Amino acid sequence: MKSLILLSGGLDSLVSLGLKREELNISMALTFDYGQKAVKKEIHAAEKICKYYNLELKVIKLDWLKDITNTSLVSDKSIPSGSELDDPSSSAKSVWVPNRNGLFLNIAGSFADSYGYDYILIGANKEEGQTFPDNTIEFINSINKEFEFSTQKHPKVVAPLINYIKNDIVMLALKNNIPLELTMSCYQEGGGHCGICESCIRLRNALEANHDTHYLKVLFK
Repeated sequence: MKSLILLSGGLDSLVSLGLKREELNISMALTFDYGQKAVKKEIHAAEKICKYYNLELKVIKLDWLKDITNTSLVSDKSIPSGSELDDPSSSAKSVWVPNRNGLFLNIAGSFADSYGYDYILIGANKEEGQTFPDNTIEFINSINKEFEFSTQKHPKVVAPLINYIKNDIVMLALKNNIPLELTMSCYQEGGGHCGICESCIRLRNALEANHDTHYLKVLFK
């Protein structure tokens, strides 16, 4: 048995990896460059994580996805922050990348079919599933059904965090000594966590809920 993981370098993919690396024999990570503002620091985080866990990393460029994406993760539009995040539906629409998780998983399905991977891990979780439909169990089940027809290997997509919110995910990381100093969960370009985008706020709130002052200082300098 062997597995691969979609690794953005963010909290959810890192914790999924840390929890399931040995059980599912995760040996490869896929990171995607679709022109997102945070791409350089996401790839850097993925490289550090793969070095720590001794995984092969493949960075896949999807230049055309940027060309058809008009949302704030890749365009000149400002990424929502502050009071703009009070409207979850508007914020989700602002950072939506068309068919991103569907595309990523289908690419991973091609790798799995070609190289014989049994499982594909994704950091989909309950909290983001409330606003992003491609983070739900229904979506995961649909992809698995698709792979019964579109692959010979029939890899299974696994989302270890699908029933967890961010507070729980950080709790699992702390309990299992997963190195959160390696994560990069920010939407913005530049160095470090900006502390004001939606992804940063989710991470900060989860750390505060777990009373973890150490990683608050490390990640939000």
